[in-house]
Amino acid sequence: MKKISKCIFIFVTIITFLVILVPICFGLSKYGSNGNEVIQIQKKLKEWGYYKGNVDGIFGSKTFDAVKRFQKKNGLTVDGIAGTETLKALGINASNNNSPSTNNVNNTDLNLLSKLVHAEARGEPYKGMVAVAATVLNRVADSRFPNSIAGVIYQSGAYTCVDDGQINLEASSQSRKAAQDAINGWDPTSGCIYYFNPDTATSGWIWTRPQVMTIGKHIFCK
Repeated sequence: MKKISKCIFIFVTIITFLVILVPICFGLSKYGSNGNEVIQIQKKLKEWGYYKGNVDGIFGSKTFDAVKRFQKKNGLTVDGIAGTETLKALGINASNNNSPSTNNVNNTDLNLLSKLVHAEARGEPYKGMVAVAATVLNRVADSRFPNSIAGVIYQSGAYTCVDDGQINLEASSQSRKAAQDAINGWDPTSGCIYYFNPDTATSGWIWTRPQVMTIGKHIFCK
């Protein structure tokens, strides 16, 4: 009987170590965690519409549910734990919680999307810059459009910045950050695939599209 009790005690101790201590040792945030990393997670999730609670640095049930929703949207393991891959998708560097991850800044798609954002939305509010990038990604996911970022951007007649050469301008750091935020899952437009500036639009057709919201000078449409 004593041997069985001892075995149970050892088993419970090991499980406790694996479930609680290992994530802490590796700097991963989970239910019950608190601190700066949790604040960064909450800020990102709140900014992108996954989290509705207070940014208080406490990993409670609302943060847990928001992390799961983000993981599901981004094809990650849905466990509610902000592990290495989830932090990377959030743009949070696990080794330095105050700095965004830069692992993919040289990615071809990110570079091109950054240039599109710079050409089409420089001078717009940051949210509006992310929104422009998000519409490109929404087109990629839409069967009516090419299934790649390059295909969408270089589709004939799709963007005036391609026609007038502004797509070749060097993207600002803010444009790159906005593009990365969109790639990471932030869509301020809730699925829009079109946008236009009502003061400069020359197409009558664009006005026929269902308008969802206005961000800065752009109207975003389905």
